[in-house]
Amino acid sequence: MKRIVFCVSFCWSLLLAVQVIGQVNPNEYQEEPKVLMKNEWTLGVQLHSAGWGVGYRRGQNITASKKRTIEFDLVNIKHPKEIRTVNPYFDNAKPFFYGKLNSVTVLRSGIGRQKVLYSKAEKSGVEVRLLYSGGFSLAIAKPVYLYILYPTAFRGEYEIVIEKYDPDLHFVDNIYGRAPFNSGFDGIKPYPGAYAKAGLSFEYGSNTTSIKCLEAGFCLDAYAKEIPIMAYSDNSAYYLNIYLNLVFGRRW
Repeated sequence: MKRIVFCVSFCWSLLLAVQVIGQVNPNEYQEEPKVLMKNEWTLGVQLHSAGWGVGYRRGQNITASKKRTIEFDLVNIKHPKEIRTVNPYFDNAKPFFYGKLNSVTVLRSGIGRQKVLYSKAEKSGVEVRLLYSGGFSLAIAKPVYLYILYPTAFRGEYEIVIEKYDPDLHFVDNIYGRAPFNSGFDGIKPYPGAYAKAGLSFEYGSNTTSIKCLEAGFCLDAYAKEIPIMAYSDNSAYYLNIYLNLVFGRRW
């Protein structure tokens, strides 16, 4: 509930900022209308409140102020209770997240719309758009594998074995660290769902054919059942996150 209230407050603050930006003096210099370019593509690097990711979007203008889009995102989702831990009894131990059952990567594919709220007053100005989208969200959970310590017949010596994390058998004192990333691909489990995204886009580039903008908003991913990320904490089937997206691309 607190995260939802924070997201609403965050977006409301952005809208107030947009109103300030949009107050243009009618006596200021206004450029001549430009030729409408109908197509564009963009790539984005995204930071959100539960991780990071990348995205691709293809857009086409419906009118001078409205645009339809197709987008694809690849992001990771971390549990808020993830804490990096190291076995304190071994100097060369590798860091790991104690209690983490699965690493989660999300693939999104959807359609959306963009609407210009405030056009650029001049080349050095900022164009502000409202954007929203939604579609299919697929969470891929990969089991966490760890290096586990087993004592040998010789005192002070241990055998190190790679095993899937089991909260009933593996503890801080017998975990040596996280196993290589390629461990656990045979245990991947998909969680299909849907997503909805809304935010504001601030385009600041001065070149009419290149795109440079900053996006901010929130995204909700919802799944049919909860995704087991952590062993000792509550898991969820819903993930509401605030995101910040640095976008660049081309239009023609």
